[in-house]
Amino acid sequence: MIEWWQGLLLFIGGLLVGAVAAFFITRYLFQKQLRENPPVNEKMIRAMFRSMGRTPSEKQIREIMRNMNQK
Repeated sequence: MIEWWQGLLLFIGGLLVGAVAAFFITRYLFQKQLRENPPVNEKMIRAMFRSMGRTPSEKQIREIMRNMNQK
């Protein structure tokens, strides 16, 4: 039979192992998402403007990037 303090140690140990595992799994998934869906950059904004049939000025590009980085 397990003593109460042994059960408590097992419980705390399980929590620690779970927390460490959750950290590394979450980190891996976050990095995978960034690889698959990179953040928007100036090149993407230019392509978006071109797809709408417009030619953006450098000022417009910088303004959009500044607005996106503020949020």
